[in-house]
Amino acid sequence: MKNKIFSLLTIFGTFLIATAAFAADGKAGGSSNYAWFAIAAAIAIGLPAFGGAMGQGRAASAALEGIARNPGASGKIFVPMILGMALIESLVLFGLLMAFILSGNIGK
Repeated sequence: MKNKIFSLLTIFGTFLIATAAFAADGKAGGSSNYAWFAIAAAIAIGLPAFGGAMGQGRAASAALEGIARNPGASGKIFVPMILGMALIESLVLFGLLMAFILSGNIGK
């Protein structure tokens, strides 16, 4: 489990560094904050997407385990699971909205 988390954090860190590199404006002596907006936009979509995926995976796993143990309760489990998935996804969409707002500041 630790190895998977370390791998995911390494990949996430690599994407952060790549985002800053692609956001460079090419001015060697100028002081620009465009790279910080790009990094903030990457974090604004990366963290909610990662957390939402983890949350949805756990919610689906728990719901399917409950249905497997008691198939008669599938109707009572399914609707709250879908509602929980929608609420988790709404938080990811707020992160996407923030990423769009931050990426609008790049280049201004």
